[in-house]
Amino acid sequence: MTEHRARGPRGYSLSTRLVHAIRLTARRFVLCASVAAAGTCAWICALDAHGETGARPAATPFFDYRLERPGASHKITVRDLPPPREAESVDNGPKLVPRPAGAWPGAPAGFRVDFYAGGLPNPRLIRTAPNGDFVVAESSTGEVSIFRGVGPDGRALVSQRHFARGLNKPFGLAFYPAGSEPRWLYVGNTDGVVRIPYRNGDLLARGPAQRLADLPGGGLLRGGGHWSRDLAFSPDGKTLYVSVGSRSNVDDTDGNAAEYRRADILAFDLDGDGVPRDAGNPRVHASGIRNAVGIAVHPASGELWASVNERDKLGDDLVPDYITHVEPGGFYGWPWFYIGGHQDPRHPGKHPELASKVIVPDVLLQPHDASLEMTFYDGAQFPPEYRGDIFAAEHGSWNRKARCGYEVVRVPMHGGPRSSGEYEDFLTGFVTASGEVWGRPVGVAVAKDGALMVTDDATNVIWRVSWVGKAK
Repeated sequence: MTEHRARGPRGYSLSTRLVHAIRLTARRFVLCASVAAAGTCAWICALDAHGETGARPAATPFFDYRLERPGASHKITVRDLPPPREAESVDNGPKLVPRPAGAWPGAPAGFRVDFYAGGLPNPRLIRTAPNGDFVVAESSTGEVSIFRGVGPDGRALVSQRHFARGLNKPFGLAFYPAGSEPRWLYVGNTDGVVRIPYRNGDLLARGPAQRLADLPGGGLLRGGGHWSRDLAFSPDGKTLYVSVGSRSNVDDTDGNAAEYRRADILAFDLDGDGVPRDAGNPRVHASGIRNAVGIAVHPASGELWASVNERDKLGDDLVPDYITHVEPGGFYGWPWFYIGGHQDPRHPGKHPELASKVIVPDVLLQPHDASLEMTFYDGAQFPPEYRGDIFAAEHGSWNRKARCGYEVVRVPMHGGPRSSGEYEDFLTGFVTASGEVWGRPVGVAVAKDGALMVTDDATNVIWRVSWVGKAK
């Protein structure tokens, strides 16, 4: 290779995008009831009697876990970005501890949080099957497991480990074809896409995995080397989208074979049986996306969206992770630019012709949040204002003095196809007052009954969040 992959012409310059004022509000919540049931606990959350603000407003839109409160709203805009501070970079990985006595995830008023299943080895992405089962990728063991039903205590009725084995760091999961009767479960291994024969109700794979396409694979997490691969089908079932993160933190991609077809969302055109027509030559649907860990298709507009980990080592408050719709042919800046035409100081003067083409994402999150799986809420259990909103798991990362992330966030969509840029804390409380971490959300999925399922690879459990408040 002598140059970076071709870029599409579409994009937005900063001058054409609206920049809004910062808004940071918080609603106080109290955990008001601990309900014992069959040896497990559930927390039900409620507002205090006065609805007073329970978190001190931040002086800037950048904050850490100490200001995370269920229901608190945050917004970061382009004009809020500080200058790069490479010297400020730290290595502050989470110190994991067992869940302390009495510790439980906290949700907004009216929601109940149950322990759904535990003892999983490294539960990562979770998907809901058409029949209501939950399929979970257990990446470190190379397995996929299935969970079914919910009892009165909030726990799974059936836990089937080892639905499929022998996979290579599985992460992305998708059912094909769309509808009530899928025939295949597609799996994003780190080095390729495979599919497993599947019918509703299967608890064991009915056949071996079939390899469909190779992908650039492997890598270690710290400083780059992103290994997870998420999958999503277009609404018409004719395209399979696959996210592939960068090999490095921010290496120049010009003439760099190690970054070929990485930091991209790839698109495979499929035949009528869901097989890539040209498996060795996927299209680049969008580029310059450092690590789109989670991707999902908007249920109404059909647009692809992504939950993205941005780069490290530019300081505590750079670069914001983000959630955004993905423009076909769009360029999102990595490695030379970030969040519009901001030049990365490690690549001075590189590709000035691309600066005006860098798309500014829809929702800027806290830098180093490590935003992972995302999903659109299509259930009917939560209050009506949640319909169509985004939930995303913030895993937490290492490159910040004071921790942030370690929560699930909600992105209000206001009943439309796009966000106005703000997001809210939804499920918090995974960090102790002293900064020790006991929980790390990874996956989110909407259950058939409308509950929200959350995988946690620190406690190795699945949490279930349900609405028990009064109808509005």
